Amino acid sequence: MTWLVLAGAIACEVIATTALKFSEGFSRLVPSVLVAVGYLGAFVLLSVALKMKMPMSVAYAVWAGSGTAVIAIIGVVALHEPWTAAKTLGVALIIGGTVMLNLGGAH
Repeated sequence: MTWLVLAGAIACEVIATTALKFSEGFSRLVPSVLVAVGYLGAFVLLSVALKMKMPMSVAYAVWAGSGTAVIAIIGVVALHEPWTAAKTLGVALIIGGTVMLNLGGAH
C-alpha cells in the first residue's frame, strides 16, 4: 500500500510539473491551478508514505528520481525536446542511484 501512495505522489508531481510548462508564468488559470493542486497532492501523499514507515531516503529518491525521469521522457515525446546522450546518462544515473538507495534502505 505504501508504494501505491508513493506512486500517487509521483503522478501528482509529474502532472504539476507538466502543467507548469503550460501555465505560461502562471498567466493561464487551468494549468496554474493544476500546478498548485498537483504539488500539494504530491507533498501530502509523500508525507503519508513517510508516515507509513517508508524510509525517507528511499521515498524521496524514488519520488524525485522517478518524477525527473518521467518529465524528461514527456519533454521528448510530447514537447519534442531532443533526446541527447547527456539525457540518457542522466536518466541512467537517476535510475542507478534510486536502485542503490533502495538496496541500502532495505530492512
